[in-house]
Amino acid sequence: MATITSLVDTTTTTNQGRPGNTVQINGTGLSTTTRVNFGSAAVTPASVTATLVTFVVPSTAPCSGQVSVSVTSSAGVTSNALPFFVIATPTTTGLSVTCVPAASGGSVTLFGTNFLSGTQVGVGTVGNVAVTPTQASQVTFTAPTNPGQVGTVSTQPVTITTAGGTSTSGTTQIDYYLTSAITSVLPTSGTAGDQITVNGTGFVNVDTVTFTDSATATATAVFAPISDTQLAATVPGGLATGAGTITVHTCGGNSNAQAFTIT
Repeated sequence: MATITSLVDTTTTTNQGRPGNTVQINGTGLSTTTRVNFGSAAVTPASVTATLVTFVVPSTAPCSGQVSVSVTSSAGVTSNALPFFVIATPTTTGLSVTCVPAASGGSVTLFGTNFLSGTQVGVGTVGNVAVTPTQASQVTFTAPTNPGQVGTVSTQPVTITTAGGTSTSGTTQIDYYLTSAITSVLPTSGTAGDQITVNGTGFVNVDTVTFTDSATATATAVFAPISDTQLAATVPGGLATGAGTITVHTCGGNSNAQAFTIT
């Protein structure tokens, strides 16, 4: 009578795997095996020897959970059964942040399901990051830099790969931002309440315009976007007169400090 001693998924090297993986059944008296019993499914072996039977986990396997595996001989005798665990394909549901600077990347937490056997997080064409999740529903990783970025914003899909496969691409996305740059301010001086025009590049989703005065005190300004290269800002009150600067902030970080004189 056939006896099974172990089950080894050749992809994960454990008794866990997913549909499509090849599994080795190790044991004795296996040479007359004609059928592998994978739960309620009957699977034809891929190869048979006295000590080794291989088969492919069927597509009809459950999404996840434990399945009993045994073999049946040509004489209709069934061996003992050992457990095999079907690993569910991971899914992603969101991120802790929606954007990172292209120049530096940043810390991001990915949320979803079935992460525990995760090996890497993929960030589109930017690259892969090795991970070792400790929770089934989230993992924190450092999004890599995107030095080759050309456009102000580059949207990248975020996926996770586990023993159960790779999550669907495009379900969860992150935006990479280039740093904005100020090229000129018109006029170059003004007093509280004056409206000025700030020209530059990368003014996409600007969240803060900051004035710094001659004493290095700062104040945020009320502003209105005009285009990706221009915005209107109102000089804030409470600043010391003299030479100061203006900066613009987006998810790509702070722009250069452009000279502006408070009068």
